[in-house]
Order: sequence, then structure tokens, then C-alpha cells
Amino acid sequence: MMVMVVVEMVMVLLIVVIVVVVMVVMMAVMMVMNVMVVMMVLMVFVMVVKMVVVMVLMVDVVMVIVVVW
Repeated sequence: MMVMVVVEMVMVLLIVVIVVVVMVVMMAVMMVMNVMVVMMVLMVFVMVVKMVVVMVLMVDVVMVIVVVW
């Protein structure tokens, strides 16, 4: 049970780190590249975030099921 909480906290931390890194990279890209590339990166980034959120939600559901059982 505690392990799951720790894992989830680590995942959230990872998400935060990834978001910060991507934002910094995107700012650098905006200065160098054109708008189309930035839009493509944004779309990919949004997709990745959605996938991670779904993963976290699934972990939450599994945790709830384990606790209930």
C-alpha cells in the first residue's frame, strides 16, 4: 500500500520534471525554429501528458480495488 503511494508520488514528480524540461526546450525551439515545428511538438507533448494522466488514473483505480479487497 505504502509502496503504491510512493510510486505514484515518484510518477507525479517525473511528470513535473518532464513538463519543466519540455517547456524549456520549447522556449529554445521557439527562438530557433518556426511555428509549425512548435505546434507539432505541442501536439506530441499534449498526447504524452494525456497518456501519463491515464496511467496515473489506472494506478489509482488499481489502488482503490486493492484497498477495497
